[in-house]
Amino acid sequence: MISYPSIDKLLDQIGSRYSLAVLSAKRAHELDDGDEKMLTSYQSPRSVGQALEEIAADKIEIDPDSILMERNAERVELLEETREEAQESQHE
Repeated sequence: MISYPSIDKLLDQIGSRYSLAVLSAKRAHELDDGDEKMLTSYQSPRSVGQALEEIAADKIEIDPDSILMERNAERVELLEETREEAQESQHE
């Protein structure tokens, strides 16, 4: 269980659980791909924990527009998949 950084502190910084999840996941992938670490030491051995530590240390800023665009793209993709499934079931 992650006790540091505090989820409450992170939510105060980021504003929403969704944005925090997206931001930390993106940063964790960057760390896994070999991106330069922004802190000299980490409490967490895992990339997701390290991403959260970087967010807590104000090393990462969120771009609300990119989160909104990604969220809308996910909704469009889900709608397209649902439409395709409905069309396929009508032809059966």
